[in-house]
Amino acid sequence: MNNSVVVGWIKSPEGQAAIDAAVEETRRRQGKLVIVHSSKGGAEDPARVVELRDALTDLEARLGADGLEVTVRDYVRGNDPVDDLIDVAEKEDAALIVIGLRRRSPVGKLLLGSNAQQILLRADCPVLAVKAG
Repeated sequence: MNNSVVVGWIKSPEGQAAIDAAVEETRRRQGKLVIVHSSKGGAEDPARVVELRDALTDLEARLGADGLEVTVRDYVRGNDPVDDLIDVAEKEDAALIVIGLRRRSPVGKLLLGSNAQQILLRADCPVLAVKAG
């Protein structure tokens, strides 16, 4: 296992909370940060795709300018985002996965399932789950 920290990112307060925690963990471990964004693709609005890619490019540049070693993996290949995140963490031999959580009721979590729960159950490394403040 190396010092890589893999973070699942979406453009949301939860995504920003995950990035903030991942940056802190990466600095603490003196490792590499791998940002993973995964979407199903298909009928997405082209303007939204450009907006997300621009946000990822800006994020990578900002964190790189702050002295972090950053790699971005932006997938639009039809996989479930959980599969992409777990796959990257395994290939990177990650020390940690960081994910952001949405605030949902217990019933909502029971009925809808949870990507976070799948990641927690399937990951071979520790997972840090953070809520947006």
